[in-house]
Amino acid sequence: MSVTLTENAAKQIQKQLSKRGKGIGLKLGIKQSGCSGFAYVIDYADEVANDETIFENYGVKVVVNSEDLKIIDGIELDYRREGINEAFQFNNPNVKGTCGCGESFSVN
Repeated sequence: MSVTLTENAAKQIQKQLSKRGKGIGLKLGIKQSGCSGFAYVIDYADEVANDETIFENYGVKVVVNSEDLKIIDGIELDYRREGINEAFQFNNPNVKGTCGCGESFSVN
């Protein structure tokens, strides 16, 4: 099981945690949503529950619920700037399709 960050993503998470002033890392998960089935959910992680796993890259922790890990195992989280837009990008090898708007995805 793996969840990885690019260096750009790690820097952005560190920046946001510093700005917030607290937190142990990023919480990454999924929810049922949209026309394709699932959408990513990101939040600050302030603690780790018994059913969560911690992954660490470039000194940044990512906390994932064990149920969500089944769908996002192998994901790489990147942070990119395209023109004036900046956003996290999810590179999930389990995705089989996305909806037209790009907000939701389906898996096997």
